[in-house]
Amino acid sequence: MTDPESAGYDYDVVISGAGLAGSAAAILLARRGVRVALLERRSDPEAYKVLCTHSITANAHPVLDELGLVPALEKAGAVRNEARWYTRWGWIEPKPAPAGPELPYAYNVRRSTLDPLIRSRAAQTPGVDLLLGHQVTGLVREAGRPAGVRASTPRGEREIRARLVVGADGKDSAVAKFAGVPARSHENARFGYLAHFRGLPLRGGIGQTWFLEPDMAYAFPNDDGVTVLAVLPDKKRLPAFREDLEGSFRAFVRALPEAPPIDSAERISKIIGTIDYPLHSRKPIAPGVALVGDAALTGDPLWGVGCGWALQSARWLAEAVAPAAAGRGDLDKALAVYARRHGRRLRGHQAMAVDFAKARPFNPIERLVFSAAARDASVARHMHLFAQRLIGPLRFLNPLALAKASAVNIRHLGKAGRPPYGADGR
Repeated sequence: MTDPESAGYDYDVVISGAGLAGSAAAILLARRGVRVALLERRSDPEAYKVLCTHSITANAHPVLDELGLVPALEKAGAVRNEARWYTRWGWIEPKPAPAGPELPYAYNVRRSTLDPLIRSRAAQTPGVDLLLGHQVTGLVREAGRPAGVRASTPRGEREIRARLVVGADGKDSAVAKFAGVPARSHENARFGYLAHFRGLPLRGGIGQTWFLEPDMAYAFPNDDGVTVLAVLPDKKRLPAFREDLEGSFRAFVRALPEAPPIDSAERISKIIGTIDYPLHSRKPIAPGVALVGDAALTGDPLWGVGCGWALQSARWLAEAVAPAAAGRGDLDKALAVYARRHGRRLRGHQAMAVDFAKARPFNPIERLVFSAAARDASVARHMHLFAQRLIGPLRFLNPLALAKASAVNIRHLGKAGRPPYGADGR
């Protein structure tokens, strides 16, 4: 490995943000021979992200496994993220095929458990220096390109020089701003509030999601017997919610089909949320800069994909740039490889989320697939793969899948004596 000092650098890579994406990237880069400075603006090693779905989709399970976190998560009480989804056609309840393998899964785990765990793992990784209380205030530039960061620290300002600067600093990324990477923003026509409860049993002990067209809600069991309960109504309902947040939150939950017994549960957190959470996307690279997690792409929180994509993007970056970041290759070409993979894997998912964030009823294709999934186990399993982001939109809505859904609905509606699917709007 090229000696960073001899090349005029303090580190090979400096990462801003020691949350999920930043800590994962630091670990995976360091294991590939890269010397990493991992900066976190907060001084508390136990700090964590509060506004989150607290769920990791199955697409990120291989990353958790590579990080060595699966045994630690299970020891900490993380809950496998099995789920069922309510629709106007009934419940979609994915189950393994008879004599088939179990359905892919990851975990529901509170960020108060997850963030300190992965940050501690990063700090223990040889090649990673965790620098708490370091807030990036600008980029160091050399020959017209970034060559590190300036940071405010408890001991004053300092410069940290590195070949590559990574922004893992969330949807309002300062690194992206300093690098001149603009965000493309799409309005989210829903607002959201969530709270944590004890003593809130869920049917089957698994996650529940309600598609109410256009309103949404979900309840996810988490570690330590805590359930995360969230409501995501159309913004048209916001004035009434603001008048009485607690009353409106509880009334919304009580009205859900098979509603969890909120009135007998203990709320152990504030009701927190956001009235404006647009979907952001940025080009994930610039000269000498890479963005991971929410800094590159902020999805709609109702889908619970942010944690999974944070972990995946960290892995894609490490796989693409590690040799070049350590001085053994062309960094710009390596960054381009990362950008292509990021776009290829996530662009289609984000396009669908942007459309659904308009708070509209299901479109005809969604009605076709969701109704069939409520009626047929194989279609439900297909939906599970998409919900866990193990397949993309093209595979999810491929011609064979749509033909299968059509056949399921025609058979069902024919037995019920109704017109073929679509003729009666169902």
